[in-house]
Amino acid sequence: MLQNIRKYTQGTTAKIVVGLIVISFAFFGIESILLNGGGNEIADVNGEPIYPEELQQALDTQKRRLVAMMGEKIDPDMLDDDRLRPQALEGLINRKLLMQSATALKLAISEREVGAVVGSMEQFQVDGVFSPELYKSVLANAGYTPGYFKQSLRDDMLLSQLRSGLVASEFVTPGELELNTRVISEQRDLRYFTIPVEKYSSISSVTEAQVETYYSAHQEDFRTRESVDIDYLELTIDDFRQPVTDSAIQEAYKIATEEAQFKTQNRVSHILFESGDETNAKQRLEEAQAKLSAGVAFAEVAKEFSQDVGSADKGGDLGYSSGDTFPEPMEAAIAKLQPGIVSSPIETEAGTHLILVTERKNGEQPSLDDMRQQLQEEIQLEEARIVLLRTVESLKDLAFNAEDLGYPAKELNLVVKQVDAVTRTENQGLFSDPALIEAAFSDEVMASGNNSEVIELEGDKFVVLRVRNHNVPEVKPLISIRDEVVAAVAGEAARAAIAAESGTILEQLRSGLAMEKLAISRGYSLKAELGVDRRNTKVRPELLRRIFELPSPEPDRTATDFMMAPNGDAIVFELQRVRPGDYKSLTDAEREQLRQILGGESASLINNEFQHALRERAEISTL
Repeated sequence: MLQNIRKYTQGTTAKIVVGLIVISFAFFGIESILLNGGGNEIADVNGEPIYPEELQQALDTQKRRLVAMMGEKIDPDMLDDDRLRPQALEGLINRKLLMQSATALKLAISEREVGAVVGSMEQFQVDGVFSPELYKSVLANAGYTPGYFKQSLRDDMLLSQLRSGLVASEFVTPGELELNTRVISEQRDLRYFTIPVEKYSSISSVTEAQVETYYSAHQEDFRTRESVDIDYLELTIDDFRQPVTDSAIQEAYKIATEEAQFKTQNRVSHILFESGDETNAKQRLEEAQAKLSAGVAFAEVAKEFSQDVGSADKGGDLGYSSGDTFPEPMEAAIAKLQPGIVSSPIETEAGTHLILVTERKNGEQPSLDDMRQQLQEEIQLEEARIVLLRTVESLKDLAFNAEDLGYPAKELNLVVKQVDAVTRTENQGLFSDPALIEAAFSDEVMASGNNSEVIELEGDKFVVLRVRNHNVPEVKPLISIRDEVVAAVAGEAARAAIAAESGTILEQLRSGLAMEKLAISRGYSLKAELGVDRRNTKVRPELLRRIFELPSPEPDRTATDFMMAPNGDAIVFELQRVRPGDYKSLTDAEREQLRQILGGESASLINNEFQHALRERAEISTL
């Protein structure tokens, strides 16, 4: 099939179709395809449509968020569109409802507020200062235009304003604090002893009949796991490292010392008067110069007059330049200015600038010996990466057309490596990588017997693989797992015996026998824990959880019971008394923490109820 695709995409008709697509992108821009609706809405919320392009944008954002949280080891199934689509569509509908509510309440976000947030975002900053060039570059790489990004940010800020208003309308009453303290800070007294499973583990012998019966009844517990045996070729950048000549190091040193980090650095602030209304711009310029002459701080004047959204709120600070950051007229003026002196007006395409050099750092050039090891490593990696990528391209062509990996290995002087019994949940070594697991168990590779594509992994590593054997799950023969079955039968018998022992003890306790006497008579160590709260770390977690599930015992009575621990032990316990928590006994810090917890819960509840109410009243249709 892949060969057919390659063949038919070379035809004249295919080239014409591709050409038309390219022309449409050139005239209208890809954003028109990604972001605009075309009358094919997938949902309608109170008359406002949601288009497939919006859903795809939401899916892409959700995928990026998942990858950012979980890294390259993320399970590929988590990024499946069909799995994410329902949740993404629900999110779009809820967002649309909230935006409609915010509009109805006449909430608004100013352009200046949006600009201040954009200017403060670290991903758009260089040395802590907003960089317009980096801003545009980051957005372009993410597939956004500045206009679309700012509109999305404005919407997010508007929704945040709406939520803040909802949260501020909720508060925690003294009665709620008292009531919650009674439960959260409750203390309980208990006594208990443990019946260890080891006491019964070797009491009864296991017969052959019991082994066979258990084995027949638990076939699914003794199946092998599905796995594949894999042949693979691996390319890493270290395979292509070569010695570096001294002349290459000296040339790299010459280039490196000409870079910005070793040049004189000037920290610059400016006041921008945008071109357009020349009369107004000239008047504002004169007013600003007058204030500067009167001794008003440059930062204050920049905040009042500058039309550069990214730097105005920071007193006009643009960060550092080594002579190639700003337009040429600005850099020429900066080079001549003494720190602390305001320039005369400078004209650029953006408008008219008043410039101030606030700091100057003279570059310190390191010696060749200081940089030799770093430069050698950089040159070696750069040259190795070039050869690696060329080899990868050759491997792609060879593996695509080869029946196995032997021929590509021979042509590229590689060794076919092997690994056996790789499962779908492999968590060790090279084949714990989700991309390789997905490829190995794909229909194209596992079922059809083809070589995989060349897969790029972290750290300049590339792998192509082929499934040698597919090991389907099957029941292990009894002879190979007899000891395992015997242990399972013995364990089941031990658990039954310990449960019977615990039941007998519980009957005796409830008939009036004292817990101390019973524990001593049977050789168990009785323990007592007084004033246990929900955060106690001395009591076993499973016992602590069970103790706080029980209702308070009646006056002059105790509550007795037993439970099975995860390791097979039985715990017989007695709940003696319960003391409610007292708000007055809490410290100021504990009271504040409780208030914050309850406030957060109330805020979450009111936010959910508000969205539920919007949804109940809304007219929503989905296709």
